[in-house]
Amino acid sequence: MEKPILLQLQAGILGLLALICFLYYVIKVSLSTRNCNQLVKHPPEAAGSWPIVGHLPQLVGSGKPLFRVLGDMADKFGPIFMVRFGVYPTLVVSTWEMAKECFTSNDKFLASRPPSAASSYMTYDHAMFGFSFYGPYWREIRKISTLHLLSHRRLELLKHVPHTEIHNFIKGLFGIWKDHQKQQQPTGREDRDSVMLEMSQLFGYLTLNVVLSLVVGKRVCNYHADGHLDDGEEAGQGQKLHQTITDFFKLSGVSVASDALPLLGLFDLGGKKESMKRVAKEMDFFAERWLQDKKLSLSLSSETNNKQNDAGEGDGDDFMDVLMSILPDDDDSLFTKYSRDTVIKATSLSMVVAASDTTSVSLTWALSLLLNNIQVLRKAQDELDTKVGRDRHVEEKDIDNLVYLQAIVKETLRMYPAGPLSVPHEAIEDCNVGGYHIKTGTRLLVNIWKLQRDPRVWSNPSEFRPERFLDNQSNGTLLDFRGQHFEYIPFGSGRRMCPGVNFATLILHMTLARLLQAFDLSTPSSSPVDMTEGSGLTMPKVTPLKVLLTPRLPLPLYDY
Repeated sequence: MEKPILLQLQAGILGLLALICFLYYVIKVSLSTRNCNQLVKHPPEAAGSWPIVGHLPQLVGSGKPLFRVLGDMADKFGPIFMVRFGVYPTLVVSTWEMAKECFTSNDKFLASRPPSAASSYMTYDHAMFGFSFYGPYWREIRKISTLHLLSHRRLELLKHVPHTEIHNFIKGLFGIWKDHQKQQQPTGREDRDSVMLEMSQLFGYLTLNVVLSLVVGKRVCNYHADGHLDDGEEAGQGQKLHQTITDFFKLSGVSVASDALPLLGLFDLGGKKESMKRVAKEMDFFAERWLQDKKLSLSLSSETNNKQNDAGEGDGDDFMDVLMSILPDDDDSLFTKYSRDTVIKATSLSMVVAASDTTSVSLTWALSLLLNNIQVLRKAQDELDTKVGRDRHVEEKDIDNLVYLQAIVKETLRMYPAGPLSVPHEAIEDCNVGGYHIKTGTRLLVNIWKLQRDPRVWSNPSEFRPERFLDNQSNGTLLDFRGQHFEYIPFGSGRRMCPGVNFATLILHMTLARLLQAFDLSTPSSSPVDMTEGSGLTMPKVTPLKVLLTPRLPLPLYDY
């Protein structure tokens, strides 16, 4: 009897010792983890976070654009802080020093995109490369897009396209004015020699014409000398395409409940997902039609016409032609997730959507600022009269000499960057920003709008003053759009920087130069332009831009 009791006691003692050892291990690990966490410095978190939903009530409940909300929070919590979009920690940086760390030493670690409902539904499940996750697919498609459409060499080969469209745009505006003069009876009104136009929409049609011509060889709008506009090759669908692109950017900046709280993925609170599906269907309608038109053209062409040269790219080919000639077959490793047709449609739409909307938004803000600062507008026209004259059209070769016009474009993009917040980034590795530990999976927003209005860098930052970019003492003349001067990054910086800088700046400079040379511009009743900003992935102007135009060049110059 004693032996079984002894064995039971030994087993009990061993079990107790095992329990003590286990508890000791757990306590030691816990204390070690706590000490490590105390040693690791985390970014400060903005006050006011709620359980589960985080800072969502503050971020989306104010009615103000998100970049302004985050700008106000930066004034309280500093240049780098954390907010919680539901369950997702998000780093917000608002100064050039913090942005530089993100886009240089940490660029690769912060190069991916977080998943979202907008990207899933409206970009062929992240196939549009601006919304793609970081990896081989993104690198290959971006390389193709940059080399075969957006490179300096390619734009030089195709520069006749934007030049022709801008020229037709100016002729079209003059035609509308001339038709207005025919219809108008003398009434004694001061503005009887002017015609009032809504320029936001017209800028949208112009940029869409340019981009579509380059990407798929089509146009959405024709301008006629008798003053009327009609649809181009899009067969009555031009206005619908323009509106669809506008809706795309508006919805891309919308927070869907499931983006913050994945458990709500089965629900569509507010109907936003249904709207995204509608926009995706409308965009695919256009992309599929373009693709089928191309396939039909190829099937009707001879083999010699298909292969313009050894590279598979002719100087006159549009971007979709090039994609169809150089992308490999569906069994290639590039297409592990998407079909070849999906990649062609998604990449073509990426260029059409991004280039048309952002550029037209920037043109709208530039003209709005000029109309509210009429002395700047007059100074720009004086420069055009001095450097170019009124006996010929301003040309691209003149832009280098139009330094004040260049400063106007730079100042517009400083005050109203087309993307006031960077498209969200996501950390794919742990990294360190500003001395703070950033965990894998953390999301990043760079508040470009706030950064470019930093009073430490820009005196009177809310004042429209192009002269600041002509000041050698403040290095204003050295600042450019290339993303290397981190106090000024309207197109972003690093790996995910907008690849369309050359295209956008060409259109902005040439359109403004031609418009300011060709017309005197004013607002109805000389009233100030409403500068209220809208919400979305870009920064649209909320109210229409109504402008009075009067020709200022000799009339024969408008006829050719």
